[in-house]
Amino acid sequence: MPRTKKITTKVEEKKEENAPAVTEAAVNKEEIKAPVIEIEQNLSEDIGEDDISKEIAKTIKETAGKSDRYFEAIGRRKTAVARVRLFTKGDKEFIVNNKPYQQYFQTQEDQETAVASMKKMKCLDKFRIIVKVKGGGHRAQAGAIRHGTARVLVDFNQNFRKRLRKAGFLTRDPRMRERKKFGLKRARRAPQWAKR
Repeated sequence: MPRTKKITTKVEEKKEENAPAVTEAAVNKEEIKAPVIEIEQNLSEDIGEDDISKEIAKTIKETAGKSDRYFEAIGRRKTAVARVRLFTKGDKEFIVNNKPYQQYFQTQEDQETAVASMKKMKCLDKFRIIVKVKGGGHRAQAGAIRHGTARVLVDFNQNFRKRLRKAGFLTRDPRMRERKKFGLKRARRAPQWAKR
């Protein structure tokens, strides 16, 4: 019994010794947190259109000396794969498999999906984009192009990453069709049961 009393007293002594240090650290943490919160609030504010155009112009000037310079990235969705090339020179157009994107995608929804990351950064009319896409259906191809254009914009300028990540355009959507199983009609659909 006396042995346990000694242990508890040692623990209590240590707690008393450490108590002032812990409170000082807590006060210091609160002091440090205040400026960090202010910085995060400043960063979280949306970048204005003027700032984006300045960033684009600055990056284009840096790459001006190189002949026919382009940035390349791959985008994927389901079984569709899109190879996206962003040219800083030439006509400002968005070409998908040698056709304008409005002509390649028949529905308004697919057209908007394909150029969503470019519109998010307000630079649809500032670059020449050439896309080669194959596999999947039209919806998956539009998603692959959106993913690829977001990646190529980040490759062009790292400052675009935060806004594109927040919008969810940099995340590769992993949802795919489940494979068919033997003995079943589809992945899980069993054959219709007949009593006789």
